Amino acid sequence: MSSPSAALPAQDSDRVFADPAFRRFWFARLCTTIGYQMFTVAVGWQMYDLTRDPFMLGLVGLVQFLPSVVLMLMSGHVADRFDRRRIVRTCQAIEAVIAATMVAASVAGWIQPHLIFLFVALIGATRAFETPTLQALLPSVVTSRQLPRAVALSSSAGQTAIIVGPAVGGFAYAAGSGVVYGMAAVLFAIAALLVSGLGLRQAPQRLTAPVSMQTLFAGFAYIRGHQILLGAISLDLFAVLLGGATALLPIYARDILHTGPWGLGLLRSSPAMGALAMALWLARHPLNRRAGRIMFGAVALFGVATMVFGVSRWLPLSMVSLVVLGAADMISVVVRTTLVQLDTPDDMRGRVGAVNSVFIGASNQLGEFESGTTAALFGPVGAVLLGGIGTLVVVVTWMRLFPALAKRDRLHDHLHDHLHDHPH
Repeated sequence: MSSPSAALPAQDSDRVFADPAFRRFWFARLCTTIGYQMFTVAVGWQMYDLTRDPFMLGLVGLVQFLPSVVLMLMSGHVADRFDRRRIVRTCQAIEAVIAATMVAASVAGWIQPHLIFLFVALIGATRAFETPTLQALLPSVVTSRQLPRAVALSSSAGQTAIIVGPAVGGFAYAAGSGVVYGMAAVLFAIAALLVSGLGLRQAPQRLTAPVSMQTLFAGFAYIRGHQILLGAISLDLFAVLLGGATALLPIYARDILHTGPWGLGLLRSSPAMGALAMALWLARHPLNRRAGRIMFGAVALFGVATMVFGVSRWLPLSMVSLVVLGAADMISVVVRTTLVQLDTPDDMRGRVGAVNSVFIGASNQLGEFESGTTAALFGPVGAVLLGGIGTLVVVVTWMRLFPALAKRDRLHDHLHDHLHDHPH
């Protein structure tokens, strides 16, 4: 394992991807996320093949999400106390073993629903440790000035994986579920190898205080005590919770836009396309001024795009509105993620990141539930319109509740040296 190195050559802030360490990080995230997307596609198809029960598919999603809630306090604490590279590569190696075991079970023909649930819970548990630790690792790979670009480029890896992974997994499933699991296992193993050789630009600050209730809950306490972080995380939480129209895409495709599965595929890919394009744009043109107001404007645009999608009866317009929705969401993601990284002491990034990850995961899961519930009460169009209006209300309210966030100008200039001396 390479040592933390101030010895890495200094790179111009405009050339983040020219840094070999960041490239390793980027490709590691790309591989592990594509592998996870392929794994989940195969699990969904296989579970439905075995049971023909949509409720079982819902349970798969729940079983994947629950470990992140149960392990949140522990995973953040581990990320702050131990070598983050070792944690990430260990998680990826375990994921490779899980996927390889699924290959054997599928090929041998002894795969059953209860085994799928077991493997899904295991991979959910490893992701509960990997995701916040990988996020907390990024600021050690680049300089503070490079971080906004690095966050945008890292997000582009995630969005690329979200586009590519399900498509490749669905195509490969025609050759059998074992093939998809095998490809996922290889990708997880490649990611682990990339992280193993990852050099660091800044030596991480380790948590040295003994384990206590105070250190376990320090992530919650830190977010609650810092209005900018609390505002940014909760703004995203409520915007996604209210504006999540994606859960209703099958209804829109079939009953409102009167298109087939191909149309549903186009609708599903549209937000990711917009998000990827915006991530690449922000990597080349980082937000240098008025970051807070731009974030609020992006979330408001997210709400407007949601409303346009809600009333659209024309597939091209619906796709354009979803592309805009995805692009606006990516602006919010990059600003929020950069603020969380730069405004958090290094020895607390794991715990704060774990809380942030669960909040975002909860907003997606609960957002789907909220959309389904309101659609049952008001119909799909009414549900989407209410969600868009609710998002705009949240923006106006949050600008009043969190004026410091609205007034935040630059991102990287707010990295204070005293953060590393913050008592925990």
